[in-house]
Order: sequence, then structure tokens, then C-alpha cells
Amino acid sequence: MGGRYGATMHLMKMILPALAALLLSTTASAQPTDRDMARAVAVLKKQPVIDGHNDWPGALRGRFGEEWWQVDLMADSRRFQNPMHTDIPRLHEGQVGGQFWSVYVPASVTGPEAVKATISQIDIVHGIIRRYPEHFALASTAADIRRIQKQGKIASLLGVEGASQMDNSLPVLRMYHQLGVRYMTLTHTKHSDWADSANEAPRAVPLTDFGKVVINEMNRIGMLVDLSHVSPATMKAVLAVTKAPVIFSHSSARGLADHPRNVPDDVLAMMKDNGGVVMANFVPGFIDQKSVEYAAARSAAFTRFNLLYLGQPDRSAAAMAEWTKANPAPVVDYTVVADHLDHMAKVAGHDHIGLGADYDGIPAGPKGLEGVETYPLLFAELIRRGWTDENLQKLAGGNILRALEQAEKVAAAMASETPSAATVGR
Repeated sequence: MGGRYGATMHLMKMILPALAALLLSTTASAQPTDRDMARAVAVLKKQPVIDGHNDWPGALRGRFGEEWWQVDLMADSRRFQNPMHTDIPRLHEGQVGGQFWSVYVPASVTGPEAVKATISQIDIVHGIIRRYPEHFALASTAADIRRIQKQGKIASLLGVEGASQMDNSLPVLRMYHQLGVRYMTLTHTKHSDWADSANEAPRAVPLTDFGKVVINEMNRIGMLVDLSHVSPATMKAVLAVTKAPVIFSHSSARGLADHPRNVPDDVLAMMKDNGGVVMANFVPGFIDQKSVEYAAARSAAFTRFNLLYLGQPDRSAAAMAEWTKANPAPVVDYTVVADHLDHMAKVAGHDHIGLGADYDGIPAGPKGLEGVETYPLLFAELIRRGWTDENLQKLAGGNILRALEQAEKVAAAMASETPSAATVGR
């Protein structure tokens, strides 16, 4: 008996790894079916996508300047030499019913110039809505979003991507809110005067006293605090003082890709107590570990060739072209975004995740997620993985609606507070 048992166990030890590998291979190569796609579209008709971050306004201004007013936004924007990710027909095809439009200004632009540039960006969003009222409507509340979605339109809100854009002025912050801004990102690629960015070395105080005043003022007026781009220490400092849910408008899981733009697992877990929402980013270089390492290697090669061939730009460029040919970038597809969503759901819970693709603020999306028309494929992949319709609807927009509603309740409870007169210097 013992000999037969031992032989059987030996055989199983040989077979099981091969069987596991076969199952893993089969799972990895599986694709969503037509039935999965049909179910995904049905889910999104019940709860359309509310995306946390799209840079279309800035992309239009950057490409066309004030001539954007003459650009046909109903035409397929893939027709351009450098294709865009967004146009009106593709938004509808992707079942987008709500969008936070980023009104981005580079962190290198500061002071009154940053405020002026932000107002110019806000003007583009209002201009899009005025030009195409049958497709867009400005939303100020969660109730507005629901009403606009029922009309078959795209509820439009704004997000200021970097506190440098408020020039340390609380009156400017309050006026942004009046113009439709419903979140502000506390930093971009540089520290603000009162909060730390993930892109620079941490300071002793990740959120100053004035920063805490800004958070309180955002809570008071009902503007969501966006923690994308900030350092982990700033994330935790904000979570310790905010009265309302926070969002990460376009960030993914650092547990899967060790990039500073992603959210560490210990912060993801804190979303359960805060009620906030982490909205997954689609940037290949942020969400794929091999791509993170590739970017570092490419940057090192670029620096090396510039030093080796100092004063010889043609020779440096030729060497870089050879390096790129020998070292092609990793291919990242839509399943990597699904991996992040699976991980975020496991750590933060299905009630605390959403989507913030970053379209038209990135060179390209993952394979299969090339533009705003592709959201149903991602949902079909999650269906293939066993996600329920309830959790898919939470991801699509239910969670961000809940967070916005809670922020509105906090603002109502704080309505009797006098607006702060604090300044960054005191």
C-alpha cells in the first residue's frame, strides 16, 4: 500500500505542475466572447462609464490653438496624422455618460499666468458644451449626472490637474468651483508650496498647515480632493484630515507596477474607511512593470549616448535609433488594466474603484484600449473573469457617484462655516 501510494504521489507531483501550466496558458490566451461583449454593453447602458480624467480640451488647444472652434468634433479624430483618442461618436460608442475633463496646465507655469491658462482651458470645455448641446451638458452634482445620462448626453465636469493652477489663492479655488471644477489634483510633477509630488524627493512636511486649510476649504465647497500625482506621505496626510471621500482621478496599483504614479497597497486599503475611489489609469508605462523598467533603460541609454557623443547630435540620435531597434518596447494590452482592477478590488474593495484612462494626455493606450470607444472590451474581459453586474456598475460610475454625493453632504454640513481667509504665508 505504501509503495503504491508513494508511486501515485510521485506521479501526481510530475503531472500537477504541467497541468497548472496548461491551465494558466489557457486562461492567459482566453478572450472575451461575443456574449461577454453584449453583456458588457448592456451593463454600461444601465450605468454608463464616468471617467475620471481625459485631456481632450488641452489636446485640442495644443494642436489647433483657438482654431479648435472650427474643428469638427463629430468627425473621427483618428484621421489626423497623430490620431487623437477622443471624438463625439467614439464617446457614445464607448458608452461614456460622464467625464471629468482635465483642465491641465504644466507645473512649470505658475502664478497669475497659471490661473489665466486654467481659465483658457475651462473656456474650451464650456465651448464644447455650447457647440454640441445635444451631446454634452455641464454637471455640478451627482443628481445632475444621473439626469443628463438619462437624456443620452455626456455629463461634463472639470478637474484642475495641479494646485499650482490656483496660485495659492482660496478665492481662485472657490471661483474654479463656480465654473464647474469638481476636483483639484494637489500636485502635478512638481511639489506645490504646501503638498509633495510623487515626482520629487520628499520633504519633511508632506502637507503644510496651509495645505490642510486647502483640504478643509475643498471639503466645505464640495470639491473632491484628487490624490493622483502626490507622494504616499501626502496621501496619508490628506486622509488624516479630510472630512469627505478623496479620489485618485487616474492612478493604478503600485503592488503590480512599482511606479510613483501608482497607489501603494496600504493606501488602497485606507479607501475602505475614507469612502474614496481609485480610478485606474491606462498608461502602459505606469501599469506594466516591464514597461517601467524599459523606460528606465531607455532613459539611461539616451543619457549615455548624449555624453558619449557630446556635441554630435546626429551621431547620438543614430545611436539611440539603433538601441531602440534592438530593444523594442514591451507590448501592453487591455488585460493588464484588468489585472490592476482585480488587484485594486481585492485590496480596496469593489466599492472603491473606478476608471480614469488619461486619454489624450498619453501617447497611446494599451493594445485594445486605443481610444474612448473601447471601454466595453475592458468590461467584457472583467465579465470573462467572473465579475458580477453589480460590481461592474460600481466600477463604471456607481462608486464615483456615491463619493460625489458624500462630498456634497459634507459640504452641506459645513455650509455655515465662513470661507477661509488664510494665505500660504500665514
